[in-house]
Amino acid sequence: MATLAPEIILTPSAAARVAAIAVKQGKPAILRLSVDGGGCSGFQYKFGFADSVESDDVIAEHDGVKLVVDSVSIDLVRGCAVDYVESLAGAAFKVENPNAASGCGCGSSFSV
Repeated sequence: MATLAPEIILTPSAAARVAAIAVKQGKPAILRLSVDGGGCSGFQYKFGFADSVESDDVIAEHDGVKLVVDSVSIDLVRGCAVDYVESLAGAAFKVENPNAASGCGCGSSFSV
């Protein structure tokens, strides 16, 4: 059974962006965050849109938009905040992870 988790946060900016993309694509407003091995620092964040919530997912919700994390990845991102940032370098979802000992310059990979 999926659990609602206060240990991960979806910021208002990220929720608004997910909602806008979901409307354009005609999909549910569910953003999936997972962690894979690899990247320049050992682990890398992977984002994608989900059609549904899986039974082992941990869920953060803001304004009806869901951020879901699988039961394996949650240990690496517990306490994180997922934000959407726009800068001169571009726009992207960004993970602020208190568990990361180090990260890469692009912010898409980290080590623990």
